[in-house]
Amino acid sequence: MKTTTEDRPDETRAVCETTQGTGEPHATQGRTIVMLDVDGTLVESAPGILASVRHAFEELGYEVPDADTLNRFIGPPLVDAFAACGMDRDTADEAVRAYRRVYANPAFPDPDHPGELIEGRLLGGVYQGIPDMIAELKRRGHLVITATAKPEAMAFPVLDHFGLTPLVDAVYGATLDRSRNRKDQVIAYALANVGYDPTRGDRAVMVGDRDNDADGARVNGLDCIGCRWGYSEEGELEAHGAADIVDAPAELPDAVDRYFAH
Repeated sequence: MKTTTEDRPDETRAVCETTQGTGEPHATQGRTIVMLDVDGTLVESAPGILASVRHAFEELGYEVPDADTLNRFIGPPLVDAFAACGMDRDTADEAVRAYRRVYANPAFPDPDHPGELIEGRLLGGVYQGIPDMIAELKRRGHLVITATAKPEAMAFPVLDHFGLTPLVDAVYGATLDRSRNRKDQVIAYALANVGYDPTRGDRAVMVGDRDNDADGARVNGLDCIGCRWGYSEEGELEAHGAADIVDAPAELPDAVDRYFAH
């Protein structure tokens, strides 16, 4: 079952039944589980993330970094990205709080409603072809879940707003208190909650656009299929050992089938 926005406390998750997706059952072969990143894979989230990051630097009196540095805030844990810009841990924590104040609350001009403000997390949109991609993965019998380093309390409103929550089988992410912060921790958490069991024939693959997707998958003994349409730098996915790389959402179902065919 899935929770609704009203049902969720500060930290919640959508829970799926630990069976195959809505396609044909694979009971005798185990399940094939596709874990999707959110930022840069499902959602073109740069406008809201980068606006909120700029605000955090300005609020703390820091010079806003260049575009290449800002791009590195999309994907990894925010506190690590701020620390990489020279902040000590306490300052990085304060920067995260400043970021969340505008990311989760109306603070930016709404491009669709002049004169109104919108939350940073609702700026951006869904990449073209994503709903059809998810539907096709499920039609082919795969269990489709998210595994995002974005805290679940932040991920649900984004996925709800863009109509993606009902499309996937479950939503899993990080925690606000950073007890589950790194992508490898999120992947392990997601797998545990769907009852992933390789001894029964279950197989899983991560799908994402950044190095932490590939690295997090590897820590869990899995591979990653890279998404070229996201925010990776040139050569990033190859350097971190992506098993395959696709250029468009429409290509992913075939890439997933090729991967699980081996």
